[in-house]
Amino acid sequence: YMSGGNQQKAILARWLGTDARLFILDEPTLGVDIGARRDIYQRTRQLADKGRAVLVSSSDAPELLGLCDRILVLWRGALAANLPTRGLTLDALLVAINGGQEPSL
Repeated sequence: YMSGGNQQKAILARWLGTDARLFILDEPTLGVDIGARRDIYQRTRQLADKGRAVLVSSSDAPELLGLCDRILVLWRGALAANLPTRGLTLDALLVAINGGQEPSL
């Protein structure tokens, strides 16, 4: 039996050996420990470094900032924001996710 993190790492390792050009990762680190997250991030970057396209869908905004070159925010099936991550702050990303409005508490 392998933990969830080890299962996800094994899948990514297997993918690294394929000639696929596009990888779609949905919540790639949901429910995995910090060590497994680090390994998954490293393997995901290896895919991108090899020229592969990696599409990540995640509800973890800090994860997206650390892993992606560009973040697309979708709202009701339409593109609401197209944000390069260089220089993008978590606060600015959260405002974009919130439809351009500062969240009210």
